Amino acid sequence: MGDITIHPIGTVGRDAEDEGLSGAALRARPVRLVLEPEVVDAMLGLEPGDDIVVLFYFHRSDGRPLQVHPRGDLSRPLRGVFATRSPARPNPIGVTTVRIRRIEGNVIEVVGLDAIDGTPILDIKQYEEHFDTPYEQGKD
Repeated sequence: MGDITIHPIGTVGRDAEDEGLSGAALRARPVRLVLEPEVVDAMLGLEPGDDIVVLFYFHRSDGRPLQVHPRGDLSRPLRGVFATRSPARPNPIGVTTVRIRRIEGNVIEVVGLDAIDGTPILDIKQYEEHFDTPYEQGKD
């Protein structure tokens, strides 16, 4: 398989007081998805209150270990990165479902994102229960 080229469509913008937060504390803070002007037309139909799925690039990930201790906690058993949410992965891509609070120009303010300031945004998709919840046989 050849190389895949992906271009960021924007970056995460966080306030300085978010520095050092992680996990639930980071997700609870509002954050801005600052999109490139050329993708603004792709925002048509997004509304405050909508849930969206944000795909982003862990730009500060430093390596590709295949096994990690979850959250860096050595007391937790070693697990394969596919069984964790670790940013250290073969392809350092993150995905989180967030809720839109406000839209202004090329900026979407959301809550629920666990990405840090300056994180490149790769794509945004409308949350769709049919596709984004685990599959259950017999439910369509």
